[in-house]
Amino acid sequence: MPDLEGFNSAPPAELRPLLTECLAVPRWVDALLAGRPYADVDELLAASDRHAELSDDEVQTAIAGHPRIGERAGGGGVSAKWSADEQSGVTASLADRLRAANAAYEDRFGHIYLVCATGLSGEQVLADLTSRMANPPDVELRVVNRELAAIAALRLRKVLA
Repeated sequence: MPDLEGFNSAPPAELRPLLTECLAVPRWVDALLAGRPYADVDELLAASDRHAELSDDEVQTAIAGHPRIGERAGGGGVSAKWSADEQSGVTASLADRLRAANAAYEDRFGHIYLVCATGLSGEQVLADLTSRMANPPDVELRVVNRELAAIAALRLRKVLA
């Protein structure tokens, strides 16, 4: 994976798949590519955050590639590994409770529950999911948007590691 200098100079076709693994929104990917070169990682992360204000359709598209919390991502790509690392605090002992909570969330909102789970225990994830059930659907989409932006920032740091 490239460092910042490599990121700034790599052909767009080489970076596009990596950026799509960070956030599967073509407009966001295009904006980050168009903004190069970045003076430092903070400038890149600020651009990421600025362009991660997603439409409802973009949020729906972006979450389609994420596994449910407590489940492993399909395939063996880099995002599957990242997802497993990000969910490392979610243990199998919570599997039944998470499965039930995920199902209730999906019934309520029509899409999977998504949280930036890095550093969270399974109990914290379950508490967050439960508290978000009270959100109106439009508010919840904005919460999911913020979580997607946080995941994208973490993954961008991994791209540059």
